[in-house]
Formats: sequence, structure tokens, C-alpha cells
Amino acid sequence: MSSSMWIRQIHRWLSIAFTLAVVANIVAMIQRVEAAWIGFMALVPLIPMLITGLYLFALPYLGKRDDARREARS
Repeated sequence: MSSSMWIRQIHRWLSIAFTLAVVANIVAMIQRVEAAWIGFMALVPLIPMLITGLYLFALPYLGKRDDARREARS
């Protein structure tokens, strides 16, 4: 499996973890639990998800640049 497929899979699993953390945060707010770590729990998967998402966003543009270089060499 290529590296972009691994990053895509990691991004998917991180999004599941982020969704679960947000749901846990909402449940804690409904129950009026005052624990700051529950609020920050969503940031743990969000930060790497931002990095992988930016990489996946840039992939098509980087691919076009590589294709243009190959065409210029031909």
C-alpha cells in the first residue's frame, strides 16, 4: 500500500476518534461535569488530523506539478 493510502487510512481513523471525543464532550456538558481534560480530549486527534488533511488536500496539486515536470523533460 502506498504512503498516501496509509495517510488516508490514518486520517479516517483520526476522524472517528475526533467524533467520539466530541460526543464525549457533549455528554459531559449535558451532565454538567466540570473537567477541562474532556474538552481538550478532542484536540488530541484534531491536530494530527489537520496535518494529514492538509497533506491529502495538497496531493492533487503536487501530482500535477510532477506531471508537468515529466512532460517538460520529454
